[in-house]
Amino acid sequence: MVTLYSYPRLYGVADNNGYGLKVYAFLRLAGVSFRQEHVFDASSAPRGQLPYIVEDGETIGDSETIIAHLVQKHGLTIDRALTASQRCQDLLVTRMLDDLYWVMSYSRWQDERYWQAFRDTLLWEHPSLRPEDLLKAREFNFQRYYYQGIGRYPPEMAYARGLADLSALASLIPSEGYAHGSAPTSIDAAIYGFIANVYFYDIDTPLKQFVVSQPNIVRHCLAIHGAVSCDGEQERSG
Repeated sequence: MVTLYSYPRLYGVADNNGYGLKVYAFLRLAGVSFRQEHVFDASSAPRGQLPYIVEDGETIGDSETIIAHLVQKHGLTIDRALTASQRCQDLLVTRMLDDLYWVMSYSRWQDERYWQAFRDTLLWEHPSLRPEDLLKAREFNFQRYYYQGIGRYPPEMAYARGLADLSALASLIPSEGYAHGSAPTSIDAAIYGFIANVYFYDIDTPLKQFVVSQPNIVRHCLAIHGAVSCDGEQERSG
């Protein structure tokens, strides 16, 4: 049995981090049996980052490494029909989502306009958290943003990056079906991981405003959400 260690739920989404939700959605779409352990503390994770999985005593971190491991070990066919060109496009979209991650995170932890709503929802949905813990996490994220670079931008420039990413994504998602046809593939799980963490959040950031204005993005997000949000897998909060 695969155990997925990832951040807790928020706003009805199975993981409030795009990378963990990406792996969660992949496992669901690929039909791999798993259980999910929700944790806040990533100090014991590989490289101190969530998500990670444990399977047969082996611990694997990094969302892309996890997916590659699962495909190989379980003989998954979710991407088998993809062409070389489609695989290259998926890599480019994956790297673009890496860029979008920083803007999403910035909107939650650094932008004073949205920080309090994000903080209050975390405290309400997860009573074990303490306000002082979130302040420490916020200070840590400020350091991350500064060294990555996004933290040195004023909000309008930071959001311009994220909106450019979302605009490119909007041009790639079809009005019907999924990224590469009538059946979802792993890139659909990746797109959902990040878009759901914008669309379902009751925080009116510029990113959310753009997403809700794009019918194809919303349709895609809701389709994947419906496919992966079924009950039945064991979940436990840590």
